[in-house]
Parts: sequence; structure tokens; C-alpha cells
Amino acid sequence: MLFDALGTLVRLEAPWPLLAGTLSSRHRIEVSEEEAREAMRAEMAYYLEHHTEGRDAISLAELRGRCAAVLGEALPEAAKVLTQAELTEALLDSLRFVPFPDAATALGSLRSLNVRAAVVSNWDCSLGGLLAGLGLGGLLDAVVTSAEAGVRKPDPRIFETALAAIQCPPERAIYVGDSLDVDVAGGRAAGIRSLLIDRSPSVSEKGEVERIFSLDNLPALMSGSPIV
Repeated sequence: MLFDALGTLVRLEAPWPLLAGTLSSRHRIEVSEEEAREAMRAEMAYYLEHHTEGRDAISLAELRGRCAAVLGEALPEAAKVLTQAELTEALLDSLRFVPFPDAATALGSLRSLNVRAAVVSNWDCSLGGLLAGLGLGGLLDAVVTSAEAGVRKPDPRIFETALAAIQCPPERAIYVGDSLDVDVAGGRAAGIRSLLIDRSPSVSEKGEVERIFSLDNLPALMSGSPIV
């Protein structure tokens, strides 16, 4: 069983209130939530474009420094007094990931069934440590990131890397992710049965795709029953 990370196993708390609060309490710099939101959006856009450059501890530190610089440039003038180290610390303290309530139970159920599980994610090399810190690492057999694999989803090669790590042929695997274009399309291109986890279901057309609404639906998936 393969999983996406963000939006599937974990979610990101809104970082802009945390950033505004950190700047106020730690540095006596007042910015509005809207100003913090725009700055975080600029940083996130940069990170998404460059996250594969965080391949190891050294390159990750460099990437985080550049992300912090982008954040600082986008913040109001009052924040320009902050050093890169202070900006980096404020940035990282504002990024809080939380596991979905069904993540640990689903992974635990798979472990009890002797089903190997791996994460396939567009992320830097820190993801394994992050998942371990959230209590999910011990329930996974592999964590494959785009930064370490050298390719990002939807490229099928990153899925092939994960399959090799858990010694599973594609026809015996199932992949669960929250994006049609990145997750479902990428998994299918690698020959894997790929499902959309739709945590906020809407009436909009999802196309020809199997969907689940919670990881609690995994027992039905494991039985081979289609979820539509």
C-alpha cells in the first residue's frame, strides 16, 4: 500500500496566524494575518518549485535559508530587521503538521495484516523525520521523497522507487492520494491501482476514478472491492 503524505496522512495547520503570533511575541513585530498570509504564500510557491533541492542535511539547510529570505522579502518593512537565522526559525515554527485522525489506525491495521506500506511524496528529505515525530514512522516500511528520488510526482519513476523499496510489483499495489493530476495520474502511469481520497467531497465531477472518503475505507480496498 502506497500513500501520499500531505492531504492524505497529514495536514498543515494554517501557518499565517502562527507566523504573525511568533513575530509579535518573539520579536515585537506586528503584522496582520493578511500580510503574514501573503508572505507565506510567496514562500510556499518558492518551496514547491525548489523542494527537490533539499536532498540532504546540508542542501536542506540551504534551501530553508532561501525560503526564509523569500518570506522576509514578502513581509512588511518592519520585519526587515530580522536576520536570516531569525526568519528561518520563525518560518519553521509556523509550519505545523498534524496527522489525520484515521492515519495511525489505518497504518496500524495494515501492519497487523502484514501489508507493507510506503509514502510517496513531493517533499524534501526531512519527511521521514517529520512522520516519525508524528508517530507514523514506525508504521511505514519506506518513505520516498522527490528530493531523494530525483524525480517528482506524477513521474512514474518515483512510484517505481517506492515499489522497489517495499519489494512489491505494481499490479499488487494500491496507491492513495488526494490529487487527480499528481497522485492518481502518476500512480496509474506506474501501473498501480490508484485511488483518490476525497476528504472534502463535493458534487463536482471527479471523472473515472475510485474514491474513498476516509482511510477507514481501507479494509474494502484490501478486499478488492471498487469504491466509486
